Amino acid sequence: MRNNLILASASPRRLDLLNQIGITPAKIIPADIDETPLKNELPRELALRLAVEKAQKVAQENMGMAVLAADTVVACGRRVLPKAETEAEARSCLELLSGRRHHVYGGIAVIDENGALKKRLSDTVVQFKKLSSREIENYLKSGEWKGKAGGYAIQGLAGAYIKQIRGSYSNVVGLSLYDIMVMLGVNS
Repeated sequence: MRNNLILASASPRRLDLLNQIGITPAKIIPADIDETPLKNELPRELALRLAVEKAQKVAQENMGMAVLAADTVVACGRRVLPKAETEAEARSCLELLSGRRHHVYGGIAVIDENGALKKRLSDTVVQFKKLSSREIENYLKSGEWKGKAGGYAIQGLAGAYIKQIRGSYSNVVGLSLYDIMVMLGVNS
């Protein structure tokens, strides 16, 4: 499967994570889908649905190829945090996450060469320390928050704000390596 695997994501972090475990996709084809949550859809359901829809869209156009798709949703309770595009969005996320626990849901979908679908959800609980206004300002100046779910990148400066983590670290970066190894049947 790994010789003809398509990564249905434009995320450089996901590609780096796959390379870390020796998987190099044959192609990278980002799936452009509507990521708007459905009415009353829980964050964990959203992450899994989006991963499946991305995989299905790319698989339809690439028959006979295996497709791996993923989606990351950061949630505080039932509230889905945005992929921060503006400094105001990032500030709002950081202020909400400050001193609190939140969930990072990683939906993963794999469609094999025969069209069979496997899907998994990784749930990582992350607790931020109480952030000072100076820490928030410094983080915003770094620009690391741009395009990141929840307005932060754990693998960067925000790693120093993490008081506790329960679950997969790589899930918070963008893709649970454990789950990928299981889904693709990779032996370490």
